[in-house]
Amino acid sequence: MKRAGRILAWTGVAALGLCTGQMASAGQARAEAATPPNALAAARAQTQRADQTAFRALFKELVETNTSLSAGSCTLAAARMAAHLRAAGLPESQITLFSVPDHPKEGGLVAIYPGSDKSARPILLLAHLDVVEARREDWVRDPFTLIEEGPYLYGRGSFDDKAMAAIWTDTIARFAASHYHPKRTVKLALTCGEETSGAFNGADWLAHNKRALIDAEFAINEGGGGRTDGKPLSDGGHLVVQSVQVGEKAYIDFTLTATNPGGHSSQPVRDNAIYAMADALTKLRDLEFPLEFNDTTRVFFREAGAARGGDTGKAMIALVANPGDKGAEAIVNQDKMLHSMLRTTCVATLLSGGHALNALPQRVTANINCRMFPGRTPEETRSALVAAIGNPSVSVEIRPPAKAIAKAPPLDPAVVGPMRRLVAKYFPGVPMMPTMSTGATDGVYLEAVGIPTYGAPGLWADPDSNGIHGLNERIETRSLLTGRDYLFDLVKAYAR
Repeated sequence: MKRAGRILAWTGVAALGLCTGQMASAGQARAEAATPPNALAAARAQTQRADQTAFRALFKELVETNTSLSAGSCTLAAARMAAHLRAAGLPESQITLFSVPDHPKEGGLVAIYPGSDKSARPILLLAHLDVVEARREDWVRDPFTLIEEGPYLYGRGSFDDKAMAAIWTDTIARFAASHYHPKRTVKLALTCGEETSGAFNGADWLAHNKRALIDAEFAINEGGGGRTDGKPLSDGGHLVVQSVQVGEKAYIDFTLTATNPGGHSSQPVRDNAIYAMADALTKLRDLEFPLEFNDTTRVFFREAGAARGGDTGKAMIALVANPGDKGAEAIVNQDKMLHSMLRTTCVATLLSGGHALNALPQRVTANINCRMFPGRTPEETRSALVAAIGNPSVSVEIRPPAKAIAKAPPLDPAVVGPMRRLVAKYFPGVPMMPTMSTGATDGVYLEAVGIPTYGAPGLWADPDSNGIHGLNERIETRSLLTGRDYLFDLVKAYAR
């Protein structure tokens, strides 16, 4: 999980101030606050169910398996998860470990738990094993040791995305151990490469090389989830929303290049590659792509606007009613997340140029990172950049490798309905809203080959996103365990 908007696409929901019926009492929170951290962890461990204790061990093993691109191995992590499935009784014939010769450490796992109804199409549980780089010297704690402090479990990947990977593995293992007989086949895919653009991507590889193996009516993935009001629920905080991700923008990079014969810096001229690039970037800074809605964002803006209230909330609702309302758009655009959710966006992220301190620059390049609204193509986005720059001497090229184009899945009641019913059960009084991610997940590769993919509710984070992609990543223990129960019930609701 990553990028703005992945856990919840609206940072203003904390203003709702809604309360979940499963929160700790104020007295309990005060008592826990006065308890030494080690004693508190021990006391909480004693209250865990036996199945939760076993799951914690699986989760710990996965977090402590380094799966960073530089020093880790997703292949090892996949093998360890496969061992749990075998131990639970899943036959070897239903377990596929895969990797490719050029990327031996970037392998993954597909497991299949068969259903009894051959006419019912399978569902697919997707999660990624790889994590963002984490240097020990930068972290307060060892990033590849799962450490419990207060209400949180710390470790790289503890939220993004090993919580979901562990939950999906545990779900299939519980099915096998209990000899569960679902009507619908349930598949699991644990893949590598989600966190690094340009790296070998297991979800993409499966989609193009093992499509039949992962074929499903729909997939459940990261990208949804809940948000607190800023305090952990275990310490008296409130859960203010749960969300289901329905669609995402497509990631693409463009390389801008300005060239020039150059010359001696003691005799400067106006025709300078750096100045040409500076002019181009200034024009791209001011480029505003047209406002767009799809089914998901219409519902989100309507429901979130009503919940948020105030000038921004009213403007969100007005914009749904009339997308041409420039006054409402101006108000909404003040929120950078809402602004991004309404259109394709492009931004300069890297700049390089010149070859000597005392010479006129011969070559300058810049990277433009775009997040395209679902349905938009790289070529039409490139054409918009070229038109905005208006200088044929600055080339605009798509930077390889080419990525899949996002296809927004439908707001299917058969998929969203069970999520909503279980949110009402587990988090009474907490609203569930559909949202479109302004970032990207591996769901884009499945959607490109016809497998609609949804980011599930269940887990939750704080407004600071719990250090995802940053330092000292963490997940609230209560989020992990309650989210596990929620997601297990959700899979059974689809499978039975």
